[in-house]
Order: sequence, then C-alpha cells, then structure tokens
Amino acid sequence: MQTKIPTTTMLELLALASSLSITGLAIAAPAEATLSPASYAVSALCSTPSPGHAGCLGLRLVAKAPMSLPDTRALPQRARSSSARSSPAVEFDEPIEESLTPGNLRSGYNLSGTPAPASTQTIGLVDAYDDPTAAADLEHYSSQFGLPACGEKEGCFRKVNEEGAASPAPPADAGWAQEIATDVEIAHGICPSCHILLVEANSNSYSDLFAAEETAALLGASEISNSWGGGEPPSDSPAFNHPGIVITASAGDNGYRNWLEEPESRFTEYPASSPHVVAVGGTRLILKGAAKRWASETVWNDGGESAGHKEWAGAGGGGCSERFSAAPWQQGIADWSSIGCGARRAVADVSADADPYTGVAIYDSTENTEGDKGWGVIGGTSVSSPIIASVFALAGGAQDVAYPAKTLYENEVRAPGSLHDVTSGSNGECLRPFNRTTGASGCSLSEQAQSCAAAGICLAGPGYDGPSGVGTPDGIGAFQAPSPQSGGEGGGGTPSPQPILAPSGVASPNAKPSSAGPPALAVPTLSALTLTRSAIAALNRPRPKVSRVGFAFTLNVATRLRVTLARRVRARGRTLWKVISPPLTTLASAGRESRHLNSRGVLASGRYQLTLTPVHGNAASIVFQIG
Repeated sequence: MQTKIPTTTMLELLALASSLSITGLAIAAPAEATLSPASYAVSALCSTPSPGHAGCLGLRLVAKAPMSLPDTRALPQRARSSSARSSPAVEFDEPIEESLTPGNLRSGYNLSGTPAPASTQTIGLVDAYDDPTAAADLEHYSSQFGLPACGEKEGCFRKVNEEGAASPAPPADAGWAQEIATDVEIAHGICPSCHILLVEANSNSYSDLFAAEETAALLGASEISNSWGGGEPPSDSPAFNHPGIVITASAGDNGYRNWLEEPESRFTEYPASSPHVVAVGGTRLILKGAAKRWASETVWNDGGESAGHKEWAGAGGGGCSERFSAAPWQQGIADWSSIGCGARRAVADVSADADPYTGVAIYDSTENTEGDKGWGVIGGTSVSSPIIASVFALAGGAQDVAYPAKTLYENEVRAPGSLHDVTSGSNGECLRPFNRTTGASGCSLSEQAQSCAAAGICLAGPGYDGPSGVGTPDGIGAFQAPSPQSGGEGGGGTPSPQPILAPSGVASPNAKPSSAGPPALAVPTLSALTLTRSAIAALNRPRPKVSRVGFAFTLNVATRLRVTLARRVRARGRTLWKVISPPLTTLASAGRESRHLNSRGVLASGRYQLTLTPVHGNAASIVFQIG
C-alpha cells in the first residue's frame, strides 16, 4: 500500500539517522569506566602450546608503569629489574576497583537470587598441572566477597589428579595455577552452593587432559568446564562425548581462526570445535548503575598491529571446524546458510564476558612468572567457559538432554528474551592498533569481516552468529530444557524410550534411555503488516514526525524482530533502498502486535520502506510515500 504525504526537508531526514529507535527497546546507557588500555597491557597466562598439547586461555592485565587509579590498588608492572625479580613476591591485598566481582557477574547476567541446586550439581574443572594454593585461595576469595565457605571440610571443594586420587599432585606451573584459580573462583562466584571438583592433568598434553576429562565424568561432575584449547586432532576424542553432562569449552583468545597467532597457525580451537560440547565465545560486557545491571555487550576484539609491532590484547575465538560436522540443532537454524560453514561445525554456541579490560577479580597466592601474587584482573574465554558451565548448574544441569547445546538453540527461538542477543562487533582480523581509550577495535566492521568474506562466522548480527553464538545469559531461562511432550492418547501416556543420539546420528554406547524430545520448532511467520490508522492520519499532516510511524503485524510465535527503515535513493545510476538507521531489534509476542518508531526526527519527502524481519523467519515490508 502507498500513502501520499507532504514534503519536508532533507536536513530533518539526516537527523533521523542518528536518533531512530523502537518503542520498548532497551537502549544502553553510556558505558561506565573500565580499566584503561592506555595504562594496562595484557599478558597470556600460558605459553603457545606445541602440537598435541593445549594452552590455557586466560589473560591478565599488567600495569605499564607505577600507578594507582582512584580508589584502587595498582596492578603489578610489566617491566621489572633483575633485583625486583629476585626479591620476595609482591602481594596485593585488595581487588582492583573496576574489575568485576562475582556479584557484578550475577547481577549483570540477571542471576542474582537464583537458587543453586547444591545437592545435585557438581561443577568439574579440568586443567593441567597443579595449583598448590587453590583451596586456600578459594577461601580467601570467598571471604573477600561474602560467599559461603567452600572447602574440603564443608564437602564443597575436592581436588584430584587425572587418575582421580588426592595424591600425588602433578608438578606446579605458575601460569596454569592462575588459570585454575580463575576457574575455581568463577564457578564458586556464579553458583555459590554448587560443589566443585578440580581435576588436574599431569601435563598439558592432549592425552593427559583427555584422561582428566574422563575422570571428571566418572567422578560425577554434572558440568565440566575446559578453559584450554589447541589444534584440532584427526578425530573427536570420546572424552567429550558424555551424554547428559554439560561440557563447556573456551573458543579461544586469538580471534577468528587464531589470526593473532602466526599465519601458519590458523585453526579453530579444540575441544570447542567438538560437536559434543558447548563452545563459549567472548564478549565485552558493560554494566550500568549502582546495581551493576546489564547495559550492553559487543564481540570482544582488542587485537591489532602497527608498523609490524603486534598490539596483542586478544579477541574472542571462533571459526568453522576443519574436521567436524555441525550438530543437527546448529545446522537447523533458519539463517545457517549465512554463517558460511556449510555442513561443518561453527564455533561458538554461546558467549560471556572475556575482555581483560572488563575482566574479573581473581586471587592467586602462587607466585607467577612476573614475581607477583595476590589479586589480579583476568580475562579471556577462560572466564567465559566457567561462567556458562555455572549458569547451566544454576538451571539444573543437562536435565536429561544428551547434548545441552541443543537446549540453547531451542530456547533462542522459543524464548528469545532469555538471552542477550549480541548484534555488534566482529572477531575478524584487524591490522590497526585498537583504541586505547575505549578498547574498541581499530578497524571498521567491513574491514574485520574480510577475514571470513563477511559471513556470520566472524561477524555479529541478530540471532545466531559465530563470535557470540546465540548470545549471553539473561537469567537461567535459556539454559532450562523445554518440557518434553507427553505421548499417548489424550497426552497422558508415556513415550517409548529412545536412544540418545550423538550429533553424527549414531547411538552413543554410553547412552541411557530418555523421554521423547520437545515438539518440532515452529518457524516464525510475520503477516498482515500494515500502517496503523493513526499513523496514516498523522503522516498526512505537514512535517510528520518519525514517532508517528505506527505499524501492526501478526506473529505465529514469540520472537525477536529486526526493524529497519530505508529510503529510496539514486546512486551511481541505480535506484536502491538505503537504510537510514542501524537495524534495531525488539521482542514481540505471538498474535496481533503493534509498535511505533520513537524519535524526534522529521521525515523528508520520498519513498520509504519499513521492513520487519523475524529472527529465523522471512522478512515482510511495507512501502509508503511522503510528498
């Protein structure tokens, strides 16, 4: 349909481009102060692994010069003299003010007040080497933040070697000790009443880490977090195929296909690329207000290079697997073809905070290689993996779902409001220095997206994308399995037991009978899109305001909608639709709904196209004329 509307000025139209919004859409408040890239550098906890080995995926901030931010304690310096290295380790007794606390993470991801099923959930943490102070550090951390005590005497914390015995412990390693402290303290901070099982592998070799993984499953872990990774092996290890256990794995800290590493090292991290695990990507989380509520999240990308000098700070990992196929629930998303992986596994599935400059406060009293110990700020997907494992624990674990990544994909469609949809940023390659004031990438999105030919595997957008997966937690709803459909006549019967299938479609040898899964997902369908009567009347008046553009539509299921407004323009001899504002998303329920644009702008003369696109559905448009 078309409506004739009077003309107005182009200047007013230009004002629209920066002010258009949708009623009911949460607009992020200005970002609060974070630790400044101008003052702090980033250092990896672990060295680059050799083939057949894994590196931990944690990063720590190091002050570039002696300093103390207001109301904070200074972090250790990067540069130290030989005498300083030989002196007793410096210990900092207070966490950095701007670093995130466990309470900040719980409030930011809407987890505060969520009851923890302590009697049923055990979070397993698989790491290499020994952290001799893990138990004492957890006690100190708990005391600092008012968390329940979690030691061996409380029956809360247990540490074993890869064979499941309390001794002998593996050799100690300073970098992995900080990694272990991060995993243990994040798990306890997110799920304070859950049990924690730390399994320490004898080394960082795949064979030892895989053995530790099997031990964690054997000893009853309901969730297992792996904050480490390396190159993909020839075949997927059975250590990660444990139906009914939530297994999370970090997607990496070197960007899309590890572009921050040397060119010959391009790969997608394993075990994150295993189709049996929940692969966890990294974001930059900004909180707002005294209550530290969620304000915004973007893909984490602090990487860059200048004059041949790598400004290494990290970026969330991801990419298409070179060896493994995507699980059916991943290939089944409506926009899968735009991701760019074909039939191959895409990493990640879900994400959480990982940027070191929005990092977490961690306590580790094992002296590190810099000669320091105590409080520090840690980032990397080593942080995001235990966050996600712990949120699954809060939600009750796998809940009889063989491979719980499936739960996330189902709920991303069924309950779109249960996740923060990360729609901005990319983890693609950038050879320019990142912004030392904001921490943002120094490259435009189009430049970063060249790494993956502008496909969704390295470029964020509405719905599923490679860097952020289906999004980040907004409460535990997305981590709770949909109720199974009752079988039998009248809905009161019990369905016949079905084998739990691996992603390849082959029945797992360890499978237990499970009830039938949820019904097939309905594809969101939008119909009957029209301008409202009040909008038509208002837009026929002089100088119509954008805020009077109202529209109505019908949806068959609740979903997110992406709304764009475009104007017909002529460019280079062609006529095309030019979007005059960034795409915005809003939630809509099933049935007849109405919305209107919300802006102080005024529409100029011309032809406009309003487009509504349901996530995982087909777009619908309406065209109207002004002037």
